[in-house]
Parts: sequence; structure tokens; C-alpha cells
Amino acid sequence: MASDPAPPSRYLRIHHERGHVVLELHGEIDLLATTEITSLLDSATSGPAPQVVIDLRCVEFFDCSGLRLLYRAWHRVLARDGRLHLVCTRPLTLRMLRVTGLARILPPSASLEEALSRSEATEAPESISDSY
Repeated sequence: MASDPAPPSRYLRIHHERGHVVLELHGEIDLLATTEITSLLDSATSGPAPQVVIDLRCVEFFDCSGLRLLYRAWHRVLARDGRLHLVCTRPLTLRMLRVTGLARILPPSASLEEALSRSEATEAPESISDSY
């Protein structure tokens, strides 16, 4: 049995599940972390019609830099006719997503299985797409 390759970042583990690229974020997602993660996120969302899941279940801290990272991923996937789903269970992070409106464009799933099972396309609500 082959082992998983080393994570590309201490904040990010990338794996593939059922045709999706799963970006599993870890630890504290702040300015330092997003600086390290952005190029990896851009790579994962660069192809045509990317199918991406961002998993926040292992995130201990999430600030506005993390919110910008989510919006960047959403915008890149949307521009390439792809789909982006979010997994999040932490109450504080869920509250941040709701307060900022990101929960409306990226409705969080409670599990990876639920996110992978979603079939609806990621789409841009007019009231949010131009506000960032």
C-alpha cells in the first residue's frame, strides 16, 4: 500500500476523491498561512471546470485572510465553469461565513461525503459577486 505524499504545506493537504480535488486546510489560517496556500489553491483551481472541495474541519483559527482565500477559490472556480463545495463544522467559522455572506455562495456541508454528493453548480448571486 502506497503512502500519501508529504503535504505541500503544513496548512494544506491535497487529495482526490470521486473526481474532486479536496483541499484540506489545517491549523491557523491567517495571513502567513494564506501566503503559503495561495499558489497551491491557484494550481488546484486552474484547469477547465475544476471540481473542488475545501475542507475546514481541521482549522483551529480562521481570520479575514482565510475568508479572502475562500472567495478567491470560489471566484476562480466560477470563472472556469467548475464547482466548489465547502465542508465546515466549527461554530465560530460557520458564524463568520454567515455574517460575511459567504455561506450564501458556499453553503457549508457537515461532512466530506455530503459535499461530494452535492450536484448543484456553484453560481454567482448578483448581490455578492461584485462586493468583494
